Amino acid sequence: MATRNELTQAISDRYRNAARPEKKRILSEFVAVTGYHRKHAIRLLRGGRFELVDRRSRSGRGRYNEAVRQALVILWEASDRVCGKRLKSLVPVLVEALERHGHLKLDGEIRTRVLEASAATIDRLLKGARAGVRKRVARRSGAALIRRQVPVRTFGDWNDPSPGYMEGDLVAHCGDQASGSFVYTLSLTDICSGWTECVPLVVRQAVLVTEALEQLQATMPFPLRGFDSDNGSEFLNETMIAYCQERNIEFTRSRPYRKNDQAWIEQKNGAVVRRLVGYGRLEGLAAAEALARLYASSRLFVNFFQPSFKLATKTRVGARVSKTYHAPETPCARLLACAQVSEVIKDRLRSAQHTLDPLRLLGEIRAMQHHIAMLADGQISHVPSNNDLEELFKSLATAWKDGEVRPTHRAKPKARRDWRTRTDPFEAVWPTIRGWLEAEPERTAKELLERMQCEQPGAFTDGQLRTLQRRVSAWRAAAARRLILAPPPTVAFGATITVAVDHLPSLSTNLSPPS
Repeated sequence: MATRNELTQAISDRYRNAARPEKKRILSEFVAVTGYHRKHAIRLLRGGRFELVDRRSRSGRGRYNEAVRQALVILWEASDRVCGKRLKSLVPVLVEALERHGHLKLDGEIRTRVLEASAATIDRLLKGARAGVRKRVARRSGAALIRRQVPVRTFGDWNDPSPGYMEGDLVAHCGDQASGSFVYTLSLTDICSGWTECVPLVVRQAVLVTEALEQLQATMPFPLRGFDSDNGSEFLNETMIAYCQERNIEFTRSRPYRKNDQAWIEQKNGAVVRRLVGYGRLEGLAAAEALARLYASSRLFVNFFQPSFKLATKTRVGARVSKTYHAPETPCARLLACAQVSEVIKDRLRSAQHTLDPLRLLGEIRAMQHHIAMLADGQISHVPSNNDLEELFKSLATAWKDGEVRPTHRAKPKARRDWRTRTDPFEAVWPTIRGWLEAEPERTAKELLERMQCEQPGAFTDGQLRTLQRRVSAWRAAAARRLILAPPPTVAFGATITVAVDHLPSLSTNLSPPS
């Protein structure tokens, strides 16, 4: 393009001042050289419009090199593989935390490029790393019994409450069978900030739910002001109602069979509980203790280093629903920005965030996921050590090549199929066919099948050729192995072997495979 523009600039004046025959000649030469359409060339030469453009000097090309992509892959793995929009808001916090604990050291220019990369650029650079990752498994939830003892609260009745109003639900770790006894997870999420807490329950019982709520209130950064549940009997009972009345907690419930009334906690059941634990069956005290250790680390990782979206507006025009979201933020960041949270609580949150190491938390999560996966498979295992953070950090750059890194979500290897599903039609006549092969090893399976069809009309069809080919191939392989593995003749050193040429066996007899 630069050459064409220079040529246009050079001959445009001569073209405009030339006579008509000269213009035709100039125009024909110009079209032949540039390849332009004749009308387009006339417009260029008449108007003299040209613009020297050097495409090699475009800004932005090569802005994000391989080093920037590798840094983003490490940050993506350290954030437990969040999406680009959430990772964009987490990058400044995560880079600062990893550098502070000595896990990451970025060059000045690379650090600048990583921090200024947009969410779309992050998704584009992580496209190759995400290619081999399995898709998310569909979430499941159970139905609940109907109770009408507490007021109903729908999704649209929250009206931006202060921190402390939470939705709660039970997640059953029953596997693919709901019978018998298994472990549950009581999960709670704050409507204002998205702060999520989880605690395991050995059985589904109202007394254990109240004890778990009492335990969680001691660790949450805000008091429990409101509790919204579904219509399960573990929530809607006299014990729970009395507990909330004594502590001045507003107790509400969702409508039966309307899961969207509890959209906040239903989303966390999949994004937090199922993402961490999976869908395996967990039973007994050992599984409950393993879940308790997992949630002790994951609550800090999720609430301090996992940005989440929060719905801003929702409008409906006919059947079309339009939603807008706030920028992704961690629950801790939302609490720090909330005016209703006291400065004492904010100072505690900042102090806790400053001391937390996200890579160490991720290592503890992976170790407990490995332990839980073995418990779900019925194996007794020890909790693996997670002290080697340097090895874990090195694996972040290439972990995407192995696909799924969470032990609780890895697919079980399928058993190798080594049995027949149909009766072999050549089982009875195989001695005859083998005799033909020993006599004439060069015969093909197709010729053998045609010969068998002639001797036994109607017994064999052309569709059984592939079965016979497998049998013949197996016979040839076995014959070749016997020839190769046959012991060589023993000859004493210094002995001379003389064989008359006339007494040598024929080539076909010598190479025919043994029976």
